[in-house]
Amino acid sequence: MRIWKPLLLAFGITMAFATLGSAATVGEDGLHKQDWFAVTFRDMSEDIEAAAEQGKRLAIIFEQRGCIYCQQMHEKILSDPEVSDYIKENFMVVQYNMFGDEEVIDLNGDELTEKTAARKWGFVFTPTIVFLPEEVPADGTVPETAVATMPGAFGKWTFLNMFRWVREKGYEGDEHFQKYHARIINKLREEGRLKSE
Repeated sequence: MRIWKPLLLAFGITMAFATLGSAATVGEDGLHKQDWFAVTFRDMSEDIEAAAEQGKRLAIIFEQRGCIYCQQMHEKILSDPEVSDYIKENFMVVQYNMFGDEEVIDLNGDELTEKTAARKWGFVFTPTIVFLPEEVPADGTVPETAVATMPGAFGKWTFLNMFRWVREKGYEGDEHFQKYHARIINKLREEGRLKSE
């Protein structure tokens, strides 16, 4: 019996370190970080163009310090290689602090801060992911020209399918995202790949 206690303790410590190793890092601003998030000057027009030059789409994500849903998104969803690999290959993601003071330039040229942009654009939940058009629009603001918005935290498949739907330009067709998502979920069930949503 005595031998099992040290072995269990060692196993517990090993598992704790393994869990820490997979946790998202937290920056000085208190936001969870991915090393593949793009760092830009937050000029929306320039960022759309930069993403396009890489053959990608621009997605911006609003988060806030202490957001448990943001933490879960980083640790459970973005840590999944199937999700992160797809996003890295197809999207340039720029992180915004919902209460931050960094300068932001809207598509219409308005100079804002992250927090005034969040207020002006009507984003009140974190995380909120906003998907921008492929090309810089002739006029309008971010919420007026966004092709899709994902407010709040979702499970792996809803999250990943929204990125896929945008990449496949589902917003231009007749298949609403919910129908697209249901079709993909049914296919995953048939393939035996769906564990839980």
